[in-house]
Amino acid sequence: MEKTKLTPIRFPTDLLTDLDKYVGEGYRSKFIIDATRKELQRAKQRKAIQNASGIFDQKDYPEFKTSEDISNWVRKLREESEARRRDLFE
Repeated sequence: MEKTKLTPIRFPTDLLTDLDKYVGEGYRSKFIIDATRKELQRAKQRKAIQNASGIFDQKDYPEFKTSEDISNWVRKLREESEARRRDLFE
């Protein structure tokens, strides 16, 4: 079982009423924990994107000049991958 710690959290009463209405009192904790995990994952992803911002210099990657160039690059990678797969398994 996962180690837990009891912590008091203040909720607006209308939010708690809605939570109980749709989730049920017996499932409050699970719902809040699951929602917190999801939002925390989003926050971590946002932070990682912010931290990575600016490390990609466009002049070093002329093949990514336009969205069409990027699509062509991705398509080429997929075709090469598919060709390798066919060579291995056919």
